[in-house]
Amino acid sequence: MDDTLYKEIDFLKSGYKSICEHYDLKGSVYENMLSWYYAGQDVFSALINNYNLNIDKTDLLKIYREHIPNIKLDVSVICTLSKLKSQNFVMGIITDGRTITQNNKISALGLSKFIDDENIIISEDFGSEKPSEKNYLYFQNKYPDYNYIYVGDNIQKDFLAPNILGWNTICLLDDGCNIHKQKFNKVAEKFLPKTTIKKLIEILKEIL
Repeated sequence: MDDTLYKEIDFLKSGYKSICEHYDLKGSVYENMLSWYYAGQDVFSALINNYNLNIDKTDLLKIYREHIPNIKLDVSVICTLSKLKSQNFVMGIITDGRTITQNNKISALGLSKFIDDENIIISEDFGSEKPSEKNYLYFQNKYPDYNYIYVGDNIQKDFLAPNILGWNTICLLDDGCNIHKQKFNKVAEKFLPKTTIKKLIEILKEIL
């Protein structure tokens, strides 16, 4: 989901803005938070130290993780999901992260219009993370004798299990904005997808 259906950097920006609103931090605070992030700094520690805030870092993390994000699906992503649904494709989500955080993202993106709740696997709730085969076998066991296609972006963990299980694996290439950068020459072949695409809508040509 993150950096596949929407840009995770948009969630990060939304979280920073939520923190600024919660603590009434105005002026250049938000811009400074982004600057610290892009510089690879510990943003929340920098925020507390630079503005002498009497705030605990765990409180900042809680707001960030549990806020209702201002994120949305790109028009082309909506078109892609709508087309797949109209063609009776069964769609699901396998995502790592905290249940409340990921559910807030799913709600904000309106994904329930395309994907049944029972087909959404969130690692904290499910009990295992990618690349565990268990997360993928859920769908294989639920929908036996189907053809399985997995679309993701993180070559460190997205494609290993579905490759082993014989799924068709497709990687959405980083457009320069991804949180997790793709270094194809740094991983073993078993981690690599079978196909790459630049835009999600290109999967329609691959599978229809």
